[in-house]
Amino acid sequence: MEVAAEFDVDAVKFTGGEPMLRQDLEEIVRRTPEEMDVSMTTNGTFLPGRAEALVDAGLDRVNVSQDALDPEAFAAVTQSGAYDQVLEGVEAALDAGLAPVKLNMVVFEHTKGYVEEMVDHVAESDGLRLQLIEYMPELTGRPEWNVDIDRVHDWLAEVADRVEHREMHDRRRYWIGGDGTDPAADDAGGMVEIVDPVENESFCANCGRVRVTHDGKLKGCLNRTDDLRSMGGMTRPEIRTTFRETVAKRVPYYGEYLVETDDGWELNDDYVASPTAE
Repeated sequence: MEVAAEFDVDAVKFTGGEPMLRQDLEEIVRRTPEEMDVSMTTNGTFLPGRAEALVDAGLDRVNVSQDALDPEAFAAVTQSGAYDQVLEGVEAALDAGLAPVKLNMVVFEHTKGYVEEMVDHVAESDGLRLQLIEYMPELTGRPEWNVDIDRVHDWLAEVADRVEHREMHDRRRYWIGGDGTDPAADDAGGMVEIVDPVENESFCANCGRVRVTHDGKLKGCLNRTDDLRSMGGMTRPEIRTTFRETVAKRVPYYGEYLVETDDGWELNDDYVASPTAE
C-alpha cells in the first residue's frame, strides 16, 4: 500500500470473501498510509465488538451486505441465519461513527421483489445508504437469475428527488425522501447508487481500480484471472515495477478484453493464448 501511495492512490477498500475473518485486520488497517481513505465490505456479523477498534485503527467507511429486510427473506437469499447479527453489525458501525453505512444488495431474481422496501428503508433511516449491485451471471453460471437493471434505473429516476452523476464507473446516484441538495443535512434523504458493470463499456472505461488477492497477487480487473502478478517475496522496487506494469496493461473488460459480436460478447483475439499472468 505504501507503493500504491507513491502512485497517488488515495483510497483502499478491504473486501472478500469476508475480510473480518482476519484477526489482524485492525493492524492491517493501522498500517495503511494515513493519506488514504480506508473502507471495507463485510457481511457485518463481526462488527459488534470490533467496529470501534477498526475506527481507532483508521477505518473511514463500511459497506454491509444486506439483501432483504425480512428475516425469512434474508435467510432464503443468503442461506444463513445471520439476520440479527447483520442488523447488530449495522448498528455497531453507526455507533462507532462510520455513518453513512452503505448497504450492499445484489439485484437478481430472488431479491428483485425487495428492492422497493430497501429503498424506502434507507430513505427513512438516518445514516444509511443503499448500493444496488447488478447480478453478474458470468461469475455464477446462472443467467436465468438475471434481471433488467435498466428497469431499476428507470424506476429510481421517477421516484428520486434528485439524480447526480459519479465519475467513477460513470455511475448515477438517486436521492430519495429529501431534497438531496446537501448530502450532509439531516433531511437529505436516502441515497441509492447502482453498480451496473455487466456489458457496460462506459462502466469499464471509467474504472481506475486495481486489486490485490488474498494470496498477494496483483490484478488489473476483477473479472479477469489471466492478469495475476504475484508479489510474494518481492522487494519494494520490484513491487513498484509490477504495479506500474499492471496499471499500464489494464484494459476495459467490456469493449476491449471482451468485444461485442452478433453472437454476444466474446474474448478479443488479441488476448487468446497470450495471458499476462506470471
